[in-house]
Amino acid sequence: MPTTAQAQPTFTAAKKDPKLANNWKTKSAAELTDAEVMAMPDSEYMNDKQMAFFRLKLVQLKQDIHNSAGETTEHLREDTVVVPDPADRATIEEEHALELRTRDRERKLLKKIEQSIARIDAGDYGYCDETGEPIGTGRLIARPTATLSLEAQQRRELKQKMFGD
Repeated sequence: MPTTAQAQPTFTAAKKDPKLANNWKTKSAAELTDAEVMAMPDSEYMNDKQMAFFRLKLVQLKQDIHNSAGETTEHLREDTVVVPDPADRATIEEEHALELRTRDRERKLLKKIEQSIARIDAGDYGYCDETGEPIGTGRLIARPTATLSLEAQQRRELKQKMFGD
C-alpha cells in the first residue's frame, strides 16, 4: 500500500497591489477597502487610519451580531406552535438548538470584539500578545479579533494537539 507524505501548508504573505499603495492617503477610514489597507506600506502599520478602519470593522461586526440576535428571538417566538407529529416537533427543536448554539458562539465573539476595541483604545491592537510582533493586516482583515500572530497561533495549536488543553 503506497503512502503519501502530507506536505505542510506554506503560508505566504499576501501580495500588495502597487496601484493601491497610496490610495489610503486621500480617503477616510470609512471609505477604505480591505485591498487598500493590505496595500499600505509596512512602515504605516497600525497608523491612525488603520486603527479607525479596524474599529469600524469591529463595530459593524458587533452591530450585525446584535441584529441577528434580535432576529433569533423573533424566530423562536414565531415557532413555538404545538406540533402533534413527534418527528416534526423534533426537527423544530433541533433547529432551535442549532440556532441557540450559533448565538452562544456569537455571544463569545462579542466579548472578543469588545476586547479588541479596548485594545484599539489602548494602542495595543495589531500586535501579538506572546511575541509583540505585528499580527499583519491580512490576518486582521480575515479575523479582526486575532490576538496572536500566525506563527504564535500555530505554536499554540501544535501544543494543544500534542498535550491537550
